[in-house]
Order: sequence, then C-alpha cells, then structure tokens
Amino acid sequence: MNINLDVELVEKETALHLVLAGEIDAYTAPSLKEQLLPLTKRTGMEILVDLEKVNYMDSTGLGVFISALKSSKEHNSKLKLVQLQDRVRRLFEITSLDSIITIESTVRGGN
Repeated sequence: MNINLDVELVEKETALHLVLAGEIDAYTAPSLKEQLLPLTKRTGMEILVDLEKVNYMDSTGLGVFISALKSSKEHNSKLKLVQLQDRVRRLFEITSLDSIITIESTVRGGN
C-alpha cells in the first residue's frame, strides 16, 4: 500500500500553487495540514491546491481542507482546489463541501 504524498510548493507574487501527488489519508493528512495551514495565513494570497495526481482521499483529507478553508477565511486569503480526479471530486459532492470550497477543472477518470 502506498502511504506517500508528495507536496511541491510553487510561489508566485499573489498566488501559492501547492501540487500534490499520491494519497491523502490518515497517514498523510497530518503532514499535509502542517504544510497547508501556514499558507492560508498569508493575507491576500490565493492558494491553489492541485489535486490532479491525487488518486485517493478519505474523510481525513476532507478535514484538512475544511481546516484550510476556515483558516483562509480568518486570514483573508483564498483557497481553491483545482484539477480533481472524478473519484476525489465525488467525495466533495457527496459531502456537499463542493458548495463551500471553490473547486475548478475536474480531470476525467485518472488511474
């Protein structure tokens, strides 16, 4: 079982692009949260979280994004999830989180 999650941060003037690859679950979520939350505390920044290469996510991952959304609202930054595979996107839809978290550009299928 793959319990790895690769996180790459690309900083631009007014945007932070976080590229994730692997699985977001109980093993990897704490590390992701530790890296993502400080980014949301940077006032005025847009945080783009690229989930194109995330092929699995459970409820622990949803919790990380809920925490990040709350933090971004408190610190006047913007959180946006981009490039979700269908199966990850469905998690947000089933839980109705897609109505409170900005999600753009769904990737079809995945592997």
